[in-house]
Amino acid sequence: MRIAVRAFDGITTFHLSAPLLTFGEVGRQGLDEDWSCTVFSADGSPVRSAEGVLLDGLVDPGIVEAADMLILPSWPTDLPEPEEWMLAEIRAAHARGATVVGLCLGAFPVAASGVLDGRTAATHWAAADRFAEEFPAVDVRDDALYVDHGDVLTSAGTASALDACLHLVRERLGAAAASTVARHLVIAPHRDGDQAQYIHRPIPAPGDGPIGRTASWALAHLDEDLSVEELAARSRMSPRQFSRRFRQEVGASPARWVLARRLDEACRLLEVTDWSVERVARTCGFASAVTFRQNFVARCSTTPTSYRRRFAGLIDGP
Repeated sequence: MRIAVRAFDGITTFHLSAPLLTFGEVGRQGLDEDWSCTVFSADGSPVRSAEGVLLDGLVDPGIVEAADMLILPSWPTDLPEPEEWMLAEIRAAHARGATVVGLCLGAFPVAASGVLDGRTAATHWAAADRFAEEFPAVDVRDDALYVDHGDVLTSAGTASALDACLHLVRERLGAAAASTVARHLVIAPHRDGDQAQYIHRPIPAPGDGPIGRTASWALAHLDEDLSVEELAARSRMSPRQFSRRFRQEVGASPARWVLARRLDEACRLLEVTDWSVERVARTCGFASAVTFRQNFVARCSTTPTSYRRRFAGLIDGP
């Protein structure tokens, strides 16, 4: 996987480091040694970050021609018109089958290229109105962490870039590989793309308050009854109060969160065990193998058996 990442004067080091750190960890953990990132600038010259750090050793845009993935990790905050050569590179990369990624404000040059016309996109919530005004042919979602169309991905601001990059690892190397990367980066292994961008309180750490403690318990008991009523009782709240608090703190409803975590675990078990689909379904709390398959296909766009053939054996251990 050859990945080309655009840098420019004034880019924040965090935005640039999100894809470099995430995808670099793929190689460092021995998950796929062919993954490599190359940073380019407009002419290959050094650029200075928003924090004043001089970034040297960059290459010119010619590297994009051989890239399997083109990443725009951000864009200047005054949102200038993208250079014509950059728009041409985005269109050419997309036309030859490379994945185009616009993280945070990087969604602006991606949309300007036209490859998102008639589709949905995400960007930083504070720039969503400007995005909608400039690109009326694109349906911007200011409530999504990231939106992935397979060939084009856009994400919301700052930390959601890590979620989007982990999602790309998961899509290409599987859930176990993404969990390995997340564990070494000490970040959450999976936040759904349609989870809320902005929540009023920080997402609780395991064991942090009644919601965090209940979520931690649920993760260890996916095969049990995890209805709103059961989770609310464990939190000593009414179902209505629990649902409201959970959505405020986690950015998703309890039911949707539980389903997502069950499917995460199902992906992992399909990769690292030879258990039957029925046993995986039962272990992850699905009422039947049929229900499991239906939810799995809706989430992963493939069957559990096909998923196993694609990813099994990449990570050792149950």
